[in-house]
Amino acid sequence: MHERIYVCHTFYHVYVACLKEFHILHQFSGAIIGASKAGAGSEMAGRATLVLSKMSNKFGSMVDRARDCGLFEEVIEYDEKVDTFFPELAPLRTNTGSLPKNMINRIKFCKRFAQLQEKYVPVDFTKYKDIYVFCDSDPIGYYLNYKKIRYHALEDGLNCIKYGDQARYDNNGHFKFKAWLASTGLIFIQNGWGRYCIDMEVNDISILDYPCPKYIEVPREPLVQELTQSDKDLMLKLFVENMDELKKQLEEGADKPRVLILSEPLCDLETRERLFKDLVRDYGTVNGKDAIVMIKQHPRDYLDYKTKFPEVILLAGTFPMEMLNFIDGLKFDKLVSVYTVVDSIKFVDEKLFLGDDFMDKYEAPEIHRLNEQIIDD
Repeated sequence: MHERIYVCHTFYHVYVACLKEFHILHQFSGAIIGASKAGAGSEMAGRATLVLSKMSNKFGSMVDRARDCGLFEEVIEYDEKVDTFFPELAPLRTNTGSLPKNMINRIKFCKRFAQLQEKYVPVDFTKYKDIYVFCDSDPIGYYLNYKKIRYHALEDGLNCIKYGDQARYDNNGHFKFKAWLASTGLIFIQNGWGRYCIDMEVNDISILDYPCPKYIEVPREPLVQELTQSDKDLMLKLFVENMDELKKQLEEGADKPRVLILSEPLCDLETRERLFKDLVRDYGTVNGKDAIVMIKQHPRDYLDYKTKFPEVILLAGTFPMEMLNFIDGLKFDKLVSVYTVVDSIKFVDEKLFLGDDFMDKYEAPEIHRLNEQIIDD
């Protein structure tokens, strides 16, 4: 039996997997030694497998760096397939107007989708003692449910359920009945509601509007506080492809007011361009003075910022923003985010989280105000 396996869909997921691995290393060895294949010095080093789904994120050269960093036993890419990849599933996703008929179709869908997914699953999950799955709403959740394999779920992003409880929103109306069906394994519901989900790790239970009996609180900040400098250095090497280039960008205008804007895959591309141009215009000053503006691109935001925003400095989308916490001396005056939770960011004086009220100006409120539309039955 292997010890642990993490199924990750984003760079942030890999970041949290690293935090958890460093925590285990600290627990068992007392202090992390520079983890390298040449001699990590700890029996626990490299005991976990990292699975990187290619479904919604381009991990690129990070795959090779993850294989070389010594923190993981094995790094495997997963050609995970969305349901629309299989045309035969489309009729089972059609709303019949009847709850019983919809549930029968859904039972068939969950089983067939998992069967079709099986040929693409790259590992035998029964060989692992502990399975950790980020974003089990993706096909891997259906597969594990179908195979009756128990696993631990983890929140997709920091405190993300507070701003969009996808499990309840996706199953709006008769949720208790659907949750009961999920508890039998007949259908699958993500985020702690599946029969074979052992528990669901969240950063802060107190801020969540709706309970789930399988939520467990595993705060991220204590894991970050445990990191030594060598841990941070290892993660920077893992995530940042060209540190010299990044540091050169970050040194731009260090003696001037500076603003960092976090890009996100919001709305359609045309609207997104207008939205971020408004952000640059409205928040690109500090105390009335023009600031150096940088945009940190989101990994799944494919707007061509380099062409559309020639006046800003564009930071790559190939690393989680938390990596910037590990760069000594980095300082920004202002950080602007629409939905990305910025609680973990340490290098700014002022954090602006704009949220739903801001997005109302760019798209219909019902598109993003998910929790407000949940029917509490």
